[in-house]
Amino acid sequence: MRMLLRVSIPVETGNAAAKAGTLGSTVKQILADLKPEAAYFFADDNGQRSGSIVFDMKDSSEIPAICEPWFLAFNAKVSFRPIMNPEDLAKAEPSIGKAAKQYGK
Repeated sequence: MRMLLRVSIPVETGNAAAKAGTLGSTVKQILADLKPEAAYFFADDNGQRSGSIVFDMKDSSEIPAICEPWFLAFNAKVSFRPIMNPEDLAKAEPSIGKAAKQYGK
């Protein structure tokens, strides 16, 4: 299932990793293990180093392997949510129509 992983790294932890010269290489290694479809990085609304990462998760048992590197390396906060691309949304159209007929008032 296509998932969106949001990662927020506390400023102090990110600064320490940047000063140690390990911030970029650690993120690069975590991403190499995850093999994401896409990854974007930015300063979030709280001023923390953050990322939005799109990847495929085959089974929920993968959650620890996905989260722990971020927790352990950066004391990061993470969140997951399933997402759809336009093709996925097109496949969902019949179920949306069915729900509209059944529950729309």
